[in-house]
Amino acid sequence: MRRIFSDYAYGPGPRSNCWWDETIAAPDWPVLQGEASAEVAIIGGGFTGVSAALHLAESGVSVAVLEAETPGWGASGRNGGFCCLGGSKLSGPAMRRMFGQAAAGTYGAGEKAAVHLVRDLLQTHGIDADTHSDGETQLAHSEKAARRLRAQAEAMRAAGGEPDFLTRSQLAQNGLNGSFHAALTTPVGFALNPRKYLFGLAGAAQNAGASLYQHSAARSVRQDRGGYRLETKQGVLRAAKVIIATNGYSSEDLPGWLAGRYMPAQSTVMVTRPLTKAELQAQGWVSHQMAYDTRNLLHYFRLMPDKRFLFGMRGGLLASPRAETAIRHKLRQDFEAMFPAWHTVETTHCWSGMVCLSRNLVPFVGAVPEMPGIYAGLCYHGNGVAMGSYAGRLLSDLVQDRTPDLPYSPVMQNMPRFPFGRARRILMPPAYALLGLMD
Repeated sequence: MRRIFSDYAYGPGPRSNCWWDETIAAPDWPVLQGEASAEVAIIGGGFTGVSAALHLAESGVSVAVLEAETPGWGASGRNGGFCCLGGSKLSGPAMRRMFGQAAAGTYGAGEKAAVHLVRDLLQTHGIDADTHSDGETQLAHSEKAARRLRAQAEAMRAAGGEPDFLTRSQLAQNGLNGSFHAALTTPVGFALNPRKYLFGLAGAAQNAGASLYQHSAARSVRQDRGGYRLETKQGVLRAAKVIIATNGYSSEDLPGWLAGRYMPAQSTVMVTRPLTKAELQAQGWVSHQMAYDTRNLLHYFRLMPDKRFLFGMRGGLLASPRAETAIRHKLRQDFEAMFPAWHTVETTHCWSGMVCLSRNLVPFVGAVPEMPGIYAGLCYHGNGVAMGSYAGRLLSDLVQDRTPDLPYSPVMQNMPRFPFGRARRILMPPAYALLGLMD
């Protein structure tokens, strides 16, 4: 594999002490050994790959998933568990300017359909993923941001939506007390335990006939006998078609078309011990709403059903033991600054993982050009629970040469290259510096 971070980023260090690992044991998938075949091979056993496998298997297609590590090892097993609108980093006006009103409208409908898809999957397959939160709440970190939220709420009402806008004086009485200036709740979305959701999906996929393999990293993908030959350390998988579902853990050569087209970036999360009733009241935060602030380099947080508090933010620019220690320290500092009444509440778990960005700031879901039979879904900009699941659903249709029956916008069908090739990470420090100044 040819990846653009140091080896440390893809090893056990960043994900050590991940809280989700303690909430449910990983299933024991077999290792691919010898030769196997399937109609569709999927590289990556996260939300995208497992969702695609489930929907393909339910359609009667033979499908095999190759996971490089163990189930839930990547971003799908270590994210913040926010199932919400998102997937793009473009504002609505910017998307309309770049892609047109119709394509932007279809994309917006797709974001809503993605959240509803996850809800339907949980209900259909009886997956208990500790869900909570009625929509998501955005909190203004400044007076200027509060004015933007108010204008956004008015625009949403004018379009027939039902946002809930709170002024600064109303925050405490709604259990959202902190150094915030306003709040806007969008009534679409909910929070969950991502590892329980992923493993529930995986079990449903296996029950439908999908084969899921662990410790079976695809080392190469080559055309062979009218299809593709995927080589792992101990086996070979032949398939007529292939889905790439590796997101921030992608490689520049699987396939070569991906080189320079995705930008992995780190995100870091912490979880506290369970908070007491007195501690919750001392801070004035008793809401179970999943929330995030209005900074460009945002913080995201939520009080979970067991009263632990989850708090996350962007990760470090480098990947090393020293850099990981530094970003975990910075995360804790930001937590104490935003929730000062909890400065003595211990952090019991802290970890990091990869999100993935595209140059045009929208997800990609579609066919890989000039490689017939290969498809890819990635770049969810930190919103992989809903959008990754949705991408898998779309890919299951595309692989079968079906027109998706869920919204599939042209917005998602192009993936331009970043400048500087494998050195493209040099773009991140100035971008983070600029965003920090804007905040």
